[in-house]
Amino acid sequence: MKSVTIYSTPSCHFCHEAKEYFDANNVTYTDHNVVEDADKRQEMVDRSGQMGVPVIIVGDGEDAEIVVGFDKEKITSLLGL
Repeated sequence: MKSVTIYSTPSCHFCHEAKEYFDANNVTYTDHNVVEDADKRQEMVDRSGQMGVPVIIVGDGEDAEIVVGFDKEKITSLLGL
């Protein structure tokens, strides 16, 4: 399965929905709390061009897809679920 990284905040409803979706579908993911980690917050902005969360990265390297927000259909497709 492709790697999944989510940039999130503790108070973000859509971040919680995304993580619940990953858990329900046995998708392993790396979660970065951008409230507590300024370096990861900057990394998120550099990669996505914005401050809104969640920012979800599916895949690695040049093949990585960036999904801004919890777009369930797109994430499902990217993960082949």
